[in-house]
Amino acid sequence: MSRIALYHLETLLWIARLGTFGAAAERLNTTQPSVSARIRELEEQIGIKLFRKEGRRMALTVKGRLLVQQCEPLWSELQATLMSAEAYSSASGIVKIGCGEIAASLWLPALTKAIKHALPNLTLEIDVDLTISLHQKIEAGLLDVALVVGPVDTPLLIANRIAAIEMGWYATEEISRRLDGEADFGEIPLWSLSRPSHQYQLIVESLRNAKLSSRIINTCNNVRTLIDIVASGAGVGVLPSRMLKSQLDRGQLVPISPRLPAYPIEFFAVMRRMENEPIVLDVFRRLQAIWDA
Repeated sequence: MSRIALYHLETLLWIARLGTFGAAAERLNTTQPSVSARIRELEEQIGIKLFRKEGRRMALTVKGRLLVQQCEPLWSELQATLMSAEAYSSASGIVKIGCGEIAASLWLPALTKAIKHALPNLTLEIDVDLTISLHQKIEAGLLDVALVVGPVDTPLLIANRIAAIEMGWYATEEISRRLDGEADFGEIPLWSLSRPSHQYQLIVESLRNAKLSSRIINTCNNVRTLIDIVASGAGVGVLPSRMLKSQLDRGQLVPISPRLPAYPIEFFAVMRRMENEPIVLDVFRRLQAIWDA
């Protein structure tokens, strides 16, 4: 028993949390063969079989589930004890943070600065992606925490609403003059974030309610590029007002007031409900502080 190391138990617990050896390897920043080797070593030391093969995946045995249930609270207590010690500020490891482009632009710099100030030895891995992809990644254990557009409706995640961002219809001054008296944009092209985005779905709903569902919606999956497209005079678009200061100051864009609403976007901080890593919980708490700052 003296040859069992903490990384053996940590590996077991992450496989149980995420469901596969591959996901655990990704979370632990190692390889799947290394994870398999750790489990074999643990099984040899304690003399029980922890996993059995079910089709193409490995499932915990009855004794494996019992060991996980017994180790989870002990592991959490150990982590909390270590994190509450004076060495907290020197804690190391990797925390993976996901966020959308709007959140990355508005708040990510302040968040990373605060985290690195408190935990300078912590390695941060930032993943900027669409909300639908961030949901999939955090549920699969590929991310620890994420800032996503809501609503969030899944029992697998804890989601705290932290901010709402005003959106508005914008266009160039020339297009704005062309739209004078036009309540539904006439033949001016419409632009939105890409189809998987929450914003796209809101625009589709607005067009349907206004009996304009036949209108074509052009899309772009990058917010800054979308802003440049609209500022070039290629059409009108729903854009985050807080990201347009320079374009508005230079007169490249102006707000317009069509009869179609531009709904605000709500942002949520999310993490897995079963998460109990103290560093991850600390990062999750800091998200609210950054939004309130």
